[in-house]
Amino acid sequence: MALSQLTLHNFRNYPALRLNAAPGFMVFSGANGAGKTNILEAVSMLAPGRGLRRASLRDIAGQNGPGDFAVAAQLNDVHLGSGTSVEAPDRRKTRINEASVPTNDLAEWLSILWLTPAMDRLFTEGASGRRNFLDRLVTAIEPAHARNCARYEAARRERNRLLADTYPADKDWIDGLDLQLAQFGSLVAAARDRLTTALNLRLQQSDSTIFATPTLKLADDQLYAEHQLHQMLQQYRAADRAAGRTTRGPHRADLVVFHSAKKQPAEKCSTGEQKALLFSIILAHADLIADRRGSRPILLLDEVAAHLDPQRRAALFDKLAERGGQVWLTGTEPSLFSDIPDSALHFEVSDGSVKQRQP
Repeated sequence: MALSQLTLHNFRNYPALRLNAAPGFMVFSGANGAGKTNILEAVSMLAPGRGLRRASLRDIAGQNGPGDFAVAAQLNDVHLGSGTSVEAPDRRKTRINEASVPTNDLAEWLSILWLTPAMDRLFTEGASGRRNFLDRLVTAIEPAHARNCARYEAARRERNRLLADTYPADKDWIDGLDLQLAQFGSLVAAARDRLTTALNLRLQQSDSTIFATPTLKLADDQLYAEHQLHQMLQQYRAADRAAGRTTRGPHRADLVVFHSAKKQPAEKCSTGEQKALLFSIILAHADLIADRRGSRPILLLDEVAAHLDPQRRAALFDKLAERGGQVWLTGTEPSLFSDIPDSALHFEVSDGSVKQRQP
């Protein structure tokens, strides 16, 4: 998977931008605030979800523009596009080869993984961030997972609305929602379990000399079969009504990560060790995608070079070059990428201007 062209319209600080891309390394250097991460965010909008910043659509549109934005890319002979319109700035629209499609259909064409400085807090903050992270990993291998998550969440929101209503809704209405929650929730839970199992096997085979080796585990009340989840929803309906929300189910799951060598939870590891664990997960997952889908995912690595010592930085670049695929990187100094292969494309970013330069 490699984009050959990226076009932006009114995206953050880019009124208009067109970049020619190529397989291998795409390196963007420039001062903080110049717009490097905005380019990676634009690529991430070609995947289901809210992108690497999880920003609202209104925040993405350029401040001096009419209120819309667009991201377009060429993938072989396939044209992908995503954005908003002036008339509907809070509604994301997606097109594939000029045909309107659900945003989740993007996962059928592209697998995109990213690592950003904000993810350094993944292991120490709430479970929702880890669920989102896990679901992105699952979707990159099983594109239908995004749709199942969306359907589960839609049914849960409607059920919560009815549970919180002062006047109880018709029993058949909630019964129908319970059936939907059980159907899609069991699919979501099973896909998460498959991914963590496969990732653990891949991580056991990985080279642990560069980064720490993690072990992943799902923490939940239990893994639900459809009939079990349905029974549980009915059993706890009275308690849920008292709480005004659905208190049990796959939306309460958490991803627990351990440092394998130290047998220590990731949240108790040092910041450097947590970063290393994340690197290991992303690299192993990219290998897993390559095995399952026959091509490597696009990797977006934001400011990762600055957090590595020279030896680990060079080892990371060697490993990425050896595996192939398209990797988009950002950094404040071009010198951070001195160990990147000569075939890399280097760009200088300055306040909404992007110029290709010689390495």
